[in-house]
Amino acid sequence: MLNNLEQQPADALLALIKLHNDDPRVDKIDLGVGVYRTGQGDTPVFGAIKAAEQRLVETQASKAYLGPEGDMGFVRALMPYIFGTDAPDMGGRIEGMQTPGGTGSLRLAFAMADRAGITRMWMGSPTWPNHPQICKDLGIGMETFSHATPEGTADMDGIRSAIASAQSGDAILLHGCCHNPTGIDYTNEQWDEIAGLLADSPGLPILDLAYQGLGHGMEQDAYGLRRVAAAAPEMLVAYSCDKNFGLYRDRTGALYAMTAEPGALAAVMSNGHALARANWSQPPDHGAAAARIVMEDEGLTVQWLDELDQMRTRMRQMRARLAAAGQVGGVDLTPLGGQNGLFSIIPFTPEQVQAMRDRHGIYFAGSGRINVAGLTSANIDNFIAAVAEVTG
Repeated sequence: MLNNLEQQPADALLALIKLHNDDPRVDKIDLGVGVYRTGQGDTPVFGAIKAAEQRLVETQASKAYLGPEGDMGFVRALMPYIFGTDAPDMGGRIEGMQTPGGTGSLRLAFAMADRAGITRMWMGSPTWPNHPQICKDLGIGMETFSHATPEGTADMDGIRSAIASAQSGDAILLHGCCHNPTGIDYTNEQWDEIAGLLADSPGLPILDLAYQGLGHGMEQDAYGLRRVAAAAPEMLVAYSCDKNFGLYRDRTGALYAMTAEPGALAAVMSNGHALARANWSQPPDHGAAAARIVMEDEGLTVQWLDELDQMRTRMRQMRARLAAAGQVGGVDLTPLGGQNGLFSIIPFTPEQVQAMRDRHGIYFAGSGRINVAGLTSANIDNFIAAVAEVTG
């Protein structure tokens, strides 16, 4: 029977990692892998997380199962950051559960939507490649709308058209901030309009918030999600702590459901628990426990947010340097200065992507998506010069 399985194509990003690792050039640059890097090229453990982990070593008395809902102290500690401090549960209409990373929360959100009767997902194009892959695996139909204009701004006509076209049985997937792969976010004014449109739409909003704090700050990056939560009758939120706590390999995330009435919440979450039980049974504890300790301790919270500020500042500096370069060869880097988070797309042709690798040892996705955090003060001038040489 196993002979019936067909060979699947290799993951393009994993192949890119191997190509970079095998390149012997000492000045090679990795702009592909989606992790934060310091100015020295490292991806360190947050100091606040290290302190929390030490506390876990000293005080954790058991490794017993927590149940499919995971660490609910962690889940609830996140809620004021996501939904606001005034009414983080929206009057008893919001509840959550822990998941294995942001991908786990998205898989669970899509599976819950499928079980609730969602048959079609609207998503901006381009989007994170795993979004359509999860839909395809679950058998959910897909429709796309344009997310970005050629000028490097959000395509409001695209989202307006998608919401207007959404019917009962449709879901509308939106990136909460730091759009992957473009870095192009909606402005606050645009979120205000989107929230108003969703309030009158039969479509179910699903918000993917994977990079909160990496754009403009924890509060600022939650603006769009909070506007949708205030306007729409119901929604699902997929959350990741991989980036803003540096917990990549500990797979730490959460799923939140908001219902129109508090009385519907228990049934919704029971479906989340049942789906989790059938998928991973219990989520991993360590990362969530460490993040919970950070959020419960005032001193560690200050340290964590300071470390997050430093990350964001460094990426802003790299973006400002790219934008200052302006027109470089055949491409304009100016729009990158107004974009957010780890990623942006530069309109390279496939031949130019290959030339950047072959001639300059600079590796990034074939779509032209670069990880801005892979740039440093030591290599950014080489990158800009390479762009000029390859595209000029």
